[in-house]
Amino acid sequence: MAAGYFQAGKTKDRATFEMFVRRMPYNRNFFLVAGLEQAVDYILNLSFEADQIVYLRNLPQFHNAPEEFFEALAHFRFTGDVFAVPEGTPIFAGEPLLTVRAPMVEAQLLETYLLSTIGFQTTIATKAARIAEAAGEAGVVEFGSRRAHTPTAAVLGGRAAYIGGCIGTSNVETGFRFGVPVMGTAAHSWVMSFQSERKAFEELQKLLGNATVYLIDSYDTLEGARIAASLGKPMWGVRLDSGNLLELARKVRVILDQAGFTDAKIMATGDLNEYRILEMTAAGAPIDLYGVGTDLATAVDCPSLGAVYKLVELDENGVKRFTAKYSLEKHSMPGAKQIFRYATHDEVACEWECPAEADGVQALLRPVIIGGELIEPLPKLDEIRNYAADSLKKLPRVCRSLYGSENPWKVRYSPKLLEVDKEVHARIAGVGK
Repeated sequence: MAAGYFQAGKTKDRATFEMFVRRMPYNRNFFLVAGLEQAVDYILNLSFEADQIVYLRNLPQFHNAPEEFFEALAHFRFTGDVFAVPEGTPIFAGEPLLTVRAPMVEAQLLETYLLSTIGFQTTIATKAARIAEAAGEAGVVEFGSRRAHTPTAAVLGGRAAYIGGCIGTSNVETGFRFGVPVMGTAAHSWVMSFQSERKAFEELQKLLGNATVYLIDSYDTLEGARIAASLGKPMWGVRLDSGNLLELARKVRVILDQAGFTDAKIMATGDLNEYRILEMTAAGAPIDLYGVGTDLATAVDCPSLGAVYKLVELDENGVKRFTAKYSLEKHSMPGAKQIFRYATHDEVACEWECPAEADGVQALLRPVIIGGELIEPLPKLDEIRNYAADSLKKLPRVCRSLYGSENPWKVRYSPKLLEVDKEVHARIAGVGK
């Protein structure tokens, strides 16, 4: 497409694209935006090396591409503008979470990466927020690296899960790169590598001290708890990974308390998701920490966000033309927009509109890159996580439900935006005739 724009003489056209989700995914009442930091890094550093350009030249699809196209790639740098909602913002269907305004070629080239990194991390952050909601006062640790689709997905998934409310991750690379607290335990292979469970626990305690977490279900869970308690301090706690976690947690709690370990923690793992955790929370399970792997790292019940990146307006030689898609079930709204968040609803409006007077109304889309330059440093990860927690608390309880609700948060289009949409539709229908 980029080569085609060159060939068609559209290199000076200035395009505006918006990224949004058409409809809420399965059992989701909101989605929590994540991945902007990686998107910005990509945009600011996108360039093409000589060997990459040679490769493109040799593809049959580019045999008719003009020479100017390859010359432009050799000097490519993003020169446009980017507006986005901050990471950690709850967003709803039909709302633009990111806007790119740039020369047509530049804006188009960003599409796949933006959809990939923001779509994936938003999916995981949303899943993590649901799990954290179900866990209540208990903490949640992201444990899914070995089940993530790639090592890179594991690292970024750990980052997104932290934004969504997890207190840490088992992925050490995530901790190294982003400062996310790292947590984990020894595996069953540790226990089985020693002649006895007691010996395995003793050696673990020598290494970890106050951070010792005993995995006690390799053989007999309750006996494992008794052995752990018999070793005395130091100890953080124990981990349950199989069986009836609710029943076992109650019995293990008694064993620990009777041995004087009232401050020892109980961690639960083993094919957990928000629904199983919600059941245990409701039953008053004495579980302090949940480690969630597969369901979180792959968002099993909703592994794809379905985000799209659509052209909404085009400036051709100083003349602005609104664009929109009107195919069945894939209608997009024309023109660059702003989201105004009120206490009870959101309004999606034309970018030049002002919000109605109201206490606390927020314009969610904010400038991030102007003229190819980052306008201010992006927030630190802990700031994003805290902002996400505060933003989620402001949503009504129905939005935070684990079950899909119809219109849990009202999203309205402004009268002016609806008017523009009607005019564009009429113009396109007239051209079609």
